[in-house]
Amino acid sequence: MSTPVISSREADVLALLGEHLSNAEIAARLFISVRTVESHVSSLLRKLAVPDRRALSRRAAEFAPVQMAAPVLPAPLTAFVGRVRERGELAEALKKHRQVTAVGPGGVGKTRLALAVAAELAGDFGDGVWFVDLAPVTDPGRVGAAVAAALGVGEQPGRGIDDSVFAVLADRQALLVWDNCEQIRDGVAPFLERLLAACPRVRVLVTSRARLMVPFERVFPVPPLSRAGGGDSEAVELFLERSAAVGLSWDPSVRDTVVALCERLDGMALAIELAAARCPTLGLDGLVAGLSDQLRILAGGPRAADRHRSVRAVLDWSHDLLEPADRALLRRVSVFVVSFTAEAAAELAGFAPLDPGAVADGLGRLAEQSLLTVTPSADGTRYRALETIRQYGAERLDGAGESAAVRTRHVEWCLDRAAGLLDTGGADWRARFDAVAEDLRAALAWAAEQPRLRADAHRLALSLAESAFTRNLPGESQQRYEQAAALAGADADAGESLRLAAAVAGCRRLGDDMFRLHRAAAEAARRAGDLAGTGRDLAAAATVAYRFSSEFTRIPAVEETAAMLAEARELSGAGSRGPAPDLGAVRGPSASASPSPSASAAVALAEAAVLADAFGAVQGATDNTVEETIALAERAVVLAHRAGDPVAESAALDALSGARSWAGDSFGAADAARRRIDLLTPLPPTPARTHELLDALAMASGTALGAGGLAEARRWGRQLAGHPLLAEAGHHATSWLLVADAFAGRGGEVLTGSGRFLDAWERGGRQQSFSLGPAAASVAMVHGLRGDLAARAEWLGIVDRAGTAEEYRHGYGAILDAMVLLHDGDAAEALDRLAPEPERVWKWVTWIWLHWYVALRAEASVLAGHPDARARTAAARSLVAGNPVATAHVDRADALLDGDRPRLLATAKAFEAAGSRYQAARTLLLAGGEHAAAGAAALAESGLGR
Repeated sequence: MSTPVISSREADVLALLGEHLSNAEIAARLFISVRTVESHVSSLLRKLAVPDRRALSRRAAEFAPVQMAAPVLPAPLTAFVGRVRERGELAEALKKHRQVTAVGPGGVGKTRLALAVAAELAGDFGDGVWFVDLAPVTDPGRVGAAVAAALGVGEQPGRGIDDSVFAVLADRQALLVWDNCEQIRDGVAPFLERLLAACPRVRVLVTSRARLMVPFERVFPVPPLSRAGGGDSEAVELFLERSAAVGLSWDPSVRDTVVALCERLDGMALAIELAAARCPTLGLDGLVAGLSDQLRILAGGPRAADRHRSVRAVLDWSHDLLEPADRALLRRVSVFVVSFTAEAAAELAGFAPLDPGAVADGLGRLAEQSLLTVTPSADGTRYRALETIRQYGAERLDGAGESAAVRTRHVEWCLDRAAGLLDTGGADWRARFDAVAEDLRAALAWAAEQPRLRADAHRLALSLAESAFTRNLPGESQQRYEQAAALAGADADAGESLRLAAAVAGCRRLGDDMFRLHRAAAEAARRAGDLAGTGRDLAAAATVAYRFSSEFTRIPAVEETAAMLAEARELSGAGSRGPAPDLGAVRGPSASASPSPSASAAVALAEAAVLADAFGAVQGATDNTVEETIALAERAVVLAHRAGDPVAESAALDALSGARSWAGDSFGAADAARRRIDLLTPLPPTPARTHELLDALAMASGTALGAGGLAEARRWGRQLAGHPLLAEAGHHATSWLLVADAFAGRGGEVLTGSGRFLDAWERGGRQQSFSLGPAAASVAMVHGLRGDLAARAEWLGIVDRAGTAEEYRHGYGAILDAMVLLHDGDAAEALDRLAPEPERVWKWVTWIWLHWYVALRAEASVLAGHPDARARTAAARSLVAGNPVATAHVDRADALLDGDRPRLLATAKAFEAAGSRYQAARTLLLAGGEHAAAGAAALAESGLGR
């Protein structure tokens, strides 16, 4: 028998059950919600096939949780020396203060000290110690993105990457080490303040050459290595250790010379290490003589300034000892902001006086002198300069007058790498992107400021936008598309970039941004003289305002969108709207030329959205007729198909699906949603296609459920749950799968999935949407069927916040509550929950709930002995014809009404064939006798037993 797969969090919960703790105590110990604990307990009961908590406690020892190692800190290549006092004091400062800044000049040893202290304190932080290298970051706005990348946090739809970081760390006990913050202090300070406010158990250790100047900062000055103790000082110990590493051993008689040397170098760690690296070739005497000449110029000035100068002096001295070719190589590779390969260095630096073929040897010589560090990687040996040395090399590059030439070559190299990323895939694509991403960003930042390179900057911004989207960095992708629009040489190119940015904003569930960007695209088209394009983009903005109204923080005024639609119709040449898909009515008297097919399609969709409210918008009118809505939606589908735009056709089919649902045509709604999947699946994963596909999967799952296609609903729901763009948004990803599984009677799957849903919903700011309410209510229903009233009450509380009161009261809530009440034998109360005639609650039960409502209402009428029971079953039968699950409900109701047991048992097989495990089992319970035991066993197998 296979061993059940227990997740690490389930193992944590199981271990605490072994200590006989309550759910509340477990929640407090693990810093998670009680509801999450309950979900994990339910999952464990199912996976381990045990009846109760006591049995779980007995099995706890078998599944002792695997202790996750703390996140890996960078592993220094050399031993850490000295700093006993500073390590203790910095550790104490971090225990007393939530934010400490280790301040000191470049080369003093801030990073090594911070890493040593972080490693010592790792055991004090249950959720680990995380290292964030901010040296490559040049944009203050990308501090949050850098922290997210280090933590492995992705962006959640509806919120920026900063908020995603705060959500993930909200209840974590973690230490973050942020290295090299001085160049982006303007971005570090505000992000840090928000982080500490949102994450009360997080502490942050910052290294910087200057303090952050924020009120909550505790500054820890990092001094040079101590020279106290003469030959036994920390500074001497470091010199001897590093020189021993290159094969040297020293006679005690030279110790005084080493002491004097370290004193001259002011105890600066980097200066001492660079000097020690030269010993094999110069010897101690040559080293002292060479440094004496360099340091002679440093007389006078404050001591702190001398410490800066001592590192510069050693760098100058090390630089002057290099051959001319190696000097050129050092300054040229300083343009790389992260590690690089010898091949990359040859492309960038291999021009006169350097021979490209000699670059690899030069890198080796620089590494031997500790001017570069060397690390192995999957794509070969990589080189990197410490930040202090890289900045020194950049200054030398400027001094040599080569900065523009080398940085231009860097831009060209980045363009080539960006193009290569777009042209190739593979399992290592993500790693290859991460290896060059910071260089792409740095090259773009520089090129964007060079008028002569504007075209290159535009290309690079587009490439980075596309790669970032593929890498599941939609926030950066949108930013880069908007940057590309600003850099575009032609308004037409700017408009295309803005439309791409709008599509990415759609994937992020940011309605306001979608609206703004489509309007900006319209203005770009207007500047380009493209009036039809202007109309198309205005129509797209108007459609967004209605189609995605629940994703806005400020819904545009109805008058504003109506005016945009009117202008769009005039500019596009689409003429007045037609009442049906009669393309002869497309041209109006105002159209002076043949209308643009894409513009006409966009205007038609906007009319269906704004004038007929096909999408059921928050601000939508209620006085349109169903026939008008269907006609306008069908017209939009025809025009989009004629325009040859599958994405636009999918959007129009979404309108048609909504229109069909308002007409009570559940099968037509499902068919339109299914056609969207067929259209979109073969297309490349562009932002617009991805946005449409995410919406289409949700709609296909929901409408399949409404038509009784449980297997289809689960298939589309699984695809949505597994989409990589929703990896950080488990509530949106799993919502329809939870609903489909609940209606299918897969209680164990629902309880397992509810943990992901709840955690993501809480991290995501407890959002409200049309799909989150039904998902939470479905989990509540499963708990109700299991008889866990406390858990059901808690999930109903989530429904109150995740959905809307009217939808729950009159729509899905009535159906799910009735199922629990019928299960409990409360037929009269179930009938009361479904008392309104369907036409009285039409707005809430159309779309996907209509068949379920009338079928359950008929059954409740039978079981409650309502005098109109037979009439209600007859009316329901006519309405749900073709829906296998709803038809089985009506058949069961008629069998119960007639007391026909064989016919009743036949419905159990019908439910089973339709994929409704729960209703099949419940039928056996209703049949009674020897069938009841089989029904109870089937419920237990489905995770719904009591």
